[in-house]
Amino acid sequence: MITVDDILREKRDTRIITLRMHETVADAVLVMKRENISSVIIKDVCRTEGNTVVGVFSERDVTRAVLEHGANTPKVVLASLLKREVISCSLEDTIETVLRLMVEHQVRHLPVMESYALVGVISATDLMRHYLKESETQPALQVVSGGIEAGLAALR
Repeated sequence: MITVDDILREKRDTRIITLRMHETVADAVLVMKRENISSVIIKDVCRTEGNTVVGVFSERDVTRAVLEHGANTPKVVLASLLKREVISCSLEDTIETVLRLMVEHQVRHLPVMESYALVGVISATDLMRHYLKESETQPALQVVSGGIEAGLAALR
């Protein structure tokens, strides 16, 4: 079974882009544009709370913020927009588990956590890339195995 760890190893860019919860929507949008990404991980890095993931802020959240706050949206602090619980997965989770979480919670990005530490982010795009890559190699494997079986049958 393919796991989250397998998918993360396939990714080219393994940087995790994070922002602090006291930063603004404008900060998040600038970072997402600069990094060409559609979400950022929001962390609480206060001394008392530690370095904790408190949410994922995505393009979808920008749209919702514009509808709710209008022209003031760029100045809105990210912490005020984080209303969902953090949905995450672990390195050992299967692709099926991740897909179920994404569908059930209507999210496209999941923080990958190990022992309460952020070790990566897996996205729906990562899963699509994996399936496309597998579908490209699968027919070749079937041809090779079919050829071997035909060769063995001829020897019998």
